[in-house]
Amino acid sequence: MARMTAAEAAVRVLEREGIDVCFGVPGAAINPFYAAMQRRGTMRHVLARHVEGASHMAEGYTRANAGNIGVCIGTSGPAGTDMITGLYSAIADSIPILCITGQAPRARLHKEDFQAINVPDIAKPVTKWALTVLEPAQVPYVFQQAFHLMRSGRPGPVLIDLPIDVQMAEIEFDDETYEPLPVYKPSATRAQVEKALAMFAAAERPLVVAGGGIINADASDKLVEFAELLGVPVIPTLMGWGTIPDDHPLMAGMVGLQTAHRYGNATMLQSDFVLGIGNRWANRHTGSVEVYTKGRKFVHVDIEPTQIGRVFMPDLGIVSDAGAALDMFIEVARKWKAEGRFKDLGGWVKDCQGRKRSMHRRSDFDQVPMKPQRVYQEMNSAFGKDTTYVTTIGLSQIAGAQFLHVYKPRHWINCGQAGPLGWTLPAALGVRVADPNRRIVALSGDYDFQFMIEELAVGAQHKLPYIHVLVNNAYLGLIRQAQRAFQMDFQVQLSFENINAPEIGVYGVDHVAVAEGLGCKAIRVTEPDRIQEAFAQAQAWMDEYQVPVVVELVLERVTNISMGTDIDNVTEFEETLDLPVEESETVLV
Repeated sequence: MARMTAAEAAVRVLEREGIDVCFGVPGAAINPFYAAMQRRGTMRHVLARHVEGASHMAEGYTRANAGNIGVCIGTSGPAGTDMITGLYSAIADSIPILCITGQAPRARLHKEDFQAINVPDIAKPVTKWALTVLEPAQVPYVFQQAFHLMRSGRPGPVLIDLPIDVQMAEIEFDDETYEPLPVYKPSATRAQVEKALAMFAAAERPLVVAGGGIINADASDKLVEFAELLGVPVIPTLMGWGTIPDDHPLMAGMVGLQTAHRYGNATMLQSDFVLGIGNRWANRHTGSVEVYTKGRKFVHVDIEPTQIGRVFMPDLGIVSDAGAALDMFIEVARKWKAEGRFKDLGGWVKDCQGRKRSMHRRSDFDQVPMKPQRVYQEMNSAFGKDTTYVTTIGLSQIAGAQFLHVYKPRHWINCGQAGPLGWTLPAALGVRVADPNRRIVALSGDYDFQFMIEELAVGAQHKLPYIHVLVNNAYLGLIRQAQRAFQMDFQVQLSFENINAPEIGVYGVDHVAVAEGLGCKAIRVTEPDRIQEAFAQAQAWMDEYQVPVVVELVLERVTNISMGTDIDNVTEFEETLDLPVEESETVLV
């Protein structure tokens, strides 16, 4: 066997596990690991400006393509604590990323050494596994187990903490015969699927709720095949958006209190049976469990046993990987359909399609300053079906989900449960690293954009072009809207008169100047009829300079976006459109 440092053994394991790029910030306690990476010369490294940014880049990289695992590297102490938000975002949405930290020498761990902190204990609540490796010979096998855990069951992140003397110690390691450990994923049994389909067959108005677990399992094609086989409408969750194209006749809309379609909520309320696959019944999807579940039966399929019954007890729970479950559902459904055991759902599908055609929200506003709804209308016109949207939380994300369209899996990349501000920009860079060719459009409000704005320099340095749509109302808009319930508007204003940019009035930060100062290009738009021109200019600059391009759209200061307390109690603050239903359109059954 070959003799090498434990750090080099770790790098070789990364290679054998398929890793060829990582994100991070070097430092004294992790330098032996960086030295091993340099000697091997097999990995691209993207230098972030903030370690939290590096963790979000790793997450964006993972989410971009099936099978990807993003790697984030940092030194001891604050580098590890800076990663915690990234780890939280990853575990909340079942995203595998590997975080590697340096650490003080083993003999100094209990002596309050410089930047010595027990990072694994801090990270344990937001990881599948977190540990400090105390024996050099264990390093390659700890990394092997990390990949096994990240890929097995419900995917999620791992943190490995490496004392500097452990990294530098020499060990024996045979990487030539190294193989990744087999991945464990539970599978639905035929008996379970038959019971679920018997419940489905008894229903009059069934739905499938398609969650992010389907995307994690790379099983969106199977979901569409199953839906088409039975002619059943599909409600994607926010994390499952793209599992079925928005323009598919069986895509019935999204459901929820915020990121939802009017027609999606209406269809859910008319249903009598729901098959949830790879979803977790998030509270902003369900609202009140009593309202959501009343009058309908539920089957819940999830890879994680403890998710079954966490929010409410389904009539049937099935522990299974979404892809494996769909394989069995398709097999049994094909046989049962040939035997004539399913009802004709054509009337139900036609009702769902009618709501989808008729129940909309107005977006063609022409006011100045602009209403945000108009921005999303223009985005739909400018960006095609191959566009990947990247976003986090805020009124920008909520309205974006109400008005934009997604046609493919992994083309809506959104941290759903944690929703950390600042996530969008570095995640978009991670998506670009994963895929040099796809069209990427990030969407941020001004506060999300300002949180990690320094990472624009990473895009400039490493030539990572994408378009960043920045909707600016100089407000913490979502928090301001939430404060209405308390009759206040307190500490949520971002407006001020910028002494260096009087032309922007009270909108405060000169985002164009900041973006340009960080090596990128930017354009400001104040009138809706200039939006298309700005998007075209952004694309031209992106192609020419190969850097991120920011398109700032100056909005009216206050817009309330549709949301509510329950799926039957959503407040529409702006005008809605109830269009006539076209009877002649094709119904897919």
